[in-house]
This record gives sequence, structure tokens and C-alpha cells, in this order.
Amino acid sequence: MLLAAEGETCDPGVGAPVRVARNVTRPSGDPCVTAPSADLPYGEVATEVRAPSPADDIAEILVDADSIARKVAELGAAIAADYAGKDPVLVSILKGALPFLADLMRQIPIRLSLDFLEVSSYGSSTESSGVVRILKDLAQPIEERHVLVVEDIVDTGFTLRYVLEHLQNQKPASLRLCTLLDKPARRIVPIEIDHRGFEIPDRFVVGYGLDYGERYRNLPFIGVLKPEVYGRL
Repeated sequence: MLLAAEGETCDPGVGAPVRVARNVTRPSGDPCVTAPSADLPYGEVATEVRAPSPADDIAEILVDADSIARKVAELGAAIAADYAGKDPVLVSILKGALPFLADLMRQIPIRLSLDFLEVSSYGSSTESSGVVRILKDLAQPIEERHVLVVEDIVDTGFTLRYVLEHLQNQKPASLRLCTLLDKPARRIVPIEIDHRGFEIPDRFVVGYGLDYGERYRNLPFIGVLKPEVYGRL
């Protein structure tokens, strides 16, 4: 038998805080002992333990949630002015751009429609492979439509060049690019960006749609992972 001390950190694997009673014995191998306060012996105190959060793995926040919200509103106003009366198609590149697209489109008070592309160039790595594959193509034709590509980040430019050429071959009336993040230090292929959110340094970032190994997309900010995380996932 082991002793679960008050405040002991334990993870029962249910993804929620647990209450650990002070000086409660538990069988060896049990993740922890939980007990509602009403069931505690007289004089015993229950301690609530916080479940691990993706934010615990962040070493530094580069762009906070409030800054993102202000920038998205600014971009939305500019895009609405550019496309007034043009009924644009916003083409989002899955999956990373989804949070950005969802917030951005609500800041564009004009008639518009949405479509999606899914491409692969990173896999589970932090470096783009330079080999781009289209996993999901557009659902609707874009010939003679005004198209705005909505992207999460422009890095080397390989992926965006491939995507823009693919879309240009479908003969849109116009084709422009909006990106939340721009990492110019990594650029290999020249890319013209019509609407830019933030320029960031050459660091691998996660959050607000961006992932590492399909994790951290749900963080509300843009941040840099702790070095030890890369060897753990």
C-alpha cells in the first residue's frame, strides 16, 4: 500500500482535476485516490489537483490572444474594403488555418463563400519537406471568382507556391493571399502577401491552429514549445 499525501499530483487519465484526501492509503498501482469532500473523515482536507494543460508545454508566448483578436479585426476590415461587391471565395488551407478563418470571416461583413484545400508538407516534423501533396481539393469551381487564400503561416514558400499555381490554373478572376503569420527569414520561394498579420522570427511555433504532432492547435495564442517537448511526442 502507498500513501497519497495531500497535494500529491496524480493523473487518473480522465482529463479532469481530482480531489486527493490527505493521508489516504491506496493500493500500489492505483493512479490516485479520489473522494468528495462530504465523504472525508472529520478533520481531513481535500486538495484539488489541476489536470495537465497544453499550455504547460509552452516556453514563450510570441503573440497573445488579445493581439491576435485585434489584428484579425484589422485584416477583416481591410479585406471587406478590397472585396466590396465582388462576392469573394475564401479558400482555407486545412487544418492549421481553421481558427484564423473562423475568426476572420466574422470580421468581413460582405457577401462571401468558403472552400477548403488540404495539403501536406510537414507531416510530424518541424521542417517543411518541400514535397507538397494535395489531400483534399476544392469542392466548387473558382473560374471567374475572386479568390482569397487564407493561410496560417508562410514559411519557405514551397507549399504556397504549389497551392497558388494549382488555383491559378483554375482561372479565377483574381487570386490573393492573406496570412496570419509570416516568417521571412525562412523564405526560399518569393511569395507576394496581400494581407499580413504578424511577422515572426525563425522559430517553430504552435497554437491558434498550428500544431506539433497534431497537438496544441487549441491554444488561443502563438507560442514556442519547451525544448524537452520535442523528444517526448
